[in-house]
Amino acid sequence: MRRARILAGAGLALALGLCGTGAWTYAQARTDDSLAYGRERDEALADGREGIAVLTTLDATTRQRAERSIRDWRDASTGPLREELGDTGAEAGTSARGTVTDAAVTALDTRSGTAKLIATVRVEVTPAGTKKPATDRKRLEAVLARTGEDEWKVKALSAVPVEGERETTDR
Repeated sequence: MRRARILAGAGLALALGLCGTGAWTYAQARTDDSLAYGRERDEALADGREGIAVLTTLDATTRQRAERSIRDWRDASTGPLREELGDTGAEAGTSARGTVTDAAVTALDTRSGTAKLIATVRVEVTPAGTKKPATDRKRLEAVLARTGEDEWKVKALSAVPVEGERETTDR
């Protein structure tokens, strides 16, 4: 009987020790700056992927759909890019559908609310009057800015040249 009490007491002490250690490590993780940084990075990545997909898509099957696509561009962008896209005229014609196939955050400054993202995008371009799209692959770099709504929006978007596609100058 005495031996059973000793084993039960040791088991209880071990269980309490494990619970205490678990609670301590959980509390440390909840206040860890790298956890908050990781969450911010994940939010920037998700918002950036969505923004790039919107900015590489244009449904121009009708003028009204083209106007809606341009409004979507403005909603996904901020700063000078937003103003520049707002000046775009809406016409029916060639449509494009962009799908982000891969993306990564290359820089993140949580204090200033800026981030850089690189992405590969598959763009299906359907010329007016045809049904079969042509597929093109693009590599893009986006500069993101955190807005007042605590949302990441695309501030600048540029193509990243693929090695071998760069223009060479003859000497």
